[in-house]
Amino acid sequence: MSWTKIMLEDVCISIADGDHQPPPKSDSGISFVTISNITNTNKLDFTGTMFVSQEYYDNLNDKRRAHTGDILYSVVGSFGIPVFIDKEQKFVFQRHIAILRPDPKKIVSRFLYYMMLSRDFYMKADTVALGAAQRTISLTALRKMEIEVPSYDVQEKVVKILKPFDDLIENNQKQIKLLEEAAQCLYKEWFVDLHFPGYENTKVVDGVPEGWKKVGLVDIAPILTGKKDANYGTNDGEYLFFTCAQEPIKAPSYSFDCDAVILAGNGDFNVKLYRGKFEAYQRTYIFSPINKSNLFLLYYAVRANMKSLFQGASGSTIKFLTKRMLEEIQVYIPTKNIKLYFNIYSESYHKKIEILNAQIQLIKEARNRLLPKLMDGRIEV
Repeated sequence: MSWTKIMLEDVCISIADGDHQPPPKSDSGISFVTISNITNTNKLDFTGTMFVSQEYYDNLNDKRRAHTGDILYSVVGSFGIPVFIDKEQKFVFQRHIAILRPDPKKIVSRFLYYMMLSRDFYMKADTVALGAAQRTISLTALRKMEIEVPSYDVQEKVVKILKPFDDLIENNQKQIKLLEEAAQCLYKEWFVDLHFPGYENTKVVDGVPEGWKKVGLVDIAPILTGKKDANYGTNDGEYLFFTCAQEPIKAPSYSFDCDAVILAGNGDFNVKLYRGKFEAYQRTYIFSPINKSNLFLLYYAVRANMKSLFQGASGSTIKFLTKRMLEEIQVYIPTKNIKLYFNIYSESYHKKIEILNAQIQLIKEARNRLLPKLMDGRIEV
């Protein structure tokens, strides 16, 4: 099989990045994506994004507006993460993200995505990245990066082999999203709307059902912060390392071993639930309930408060969360039976989510074992 060595700029119509001027934020409109919105399955998660106006989007050069078949690629900080755009959707992105528009006459777009997903391409990117604390791949370096590609026919065959793995991952992600939405709806029904089992016969005084308590977050969990810099992460670490990004990375050691709710202190303020040993970035908050039976109540209470915290007390969008803001979060502690039922339902949802996430990890590992062998021709197609 004959493979040809070429530079990225030779097979792309354009290679650009996001607007270098900070875009004017809006209360609604077009989503503004940052690197923290890229998931560990190389997708965009639009949860909690800020917005820009339609007018700003319309005035962008088209090479900075993503279209089907384009590839996004992180080039600053957490560099080397590709995202394949598989459908038309309006959004804008920060300048720390590059956008490649492959020429369909020269290369199969999804093949180039898989090439950029490979370990070999990442190592090449690592070689040309500049800086220490905040490593950066310049657009010039990215354009000049060399890849080896087979014939167009072989590219299509490689994509046909690898795409089913991505389809399985996407299907699992859709199921996870439905489970998360169902769990959040249950919390809203019982603890926001107060339509819990037996609510018709329960007296409510000052917004608190009889037999319940409404307490501050600090009354059920101390507010802790992470201990490590973002550059503490490693590719082969044993423990999950929670930063402010949507997806955790890995770390060689751990500082926490507990059931915890983990909140990003800046970025999109994402909220996670984790049980076990982990590491955390210094701008994350960790809440480990004194009574473990309050874990799910705490998790959903924090999630339910994110929108109001995100807007800030003055109504203007905030850039980071403070301990004082978090101390204002209130948590309902229901009767013993209501808590028991809620925990049973919540545990059921989260067990299913954990199983689906484990399946995603196995699928990714299988794909990633196959990927380099297809990319260098060791497996002929």
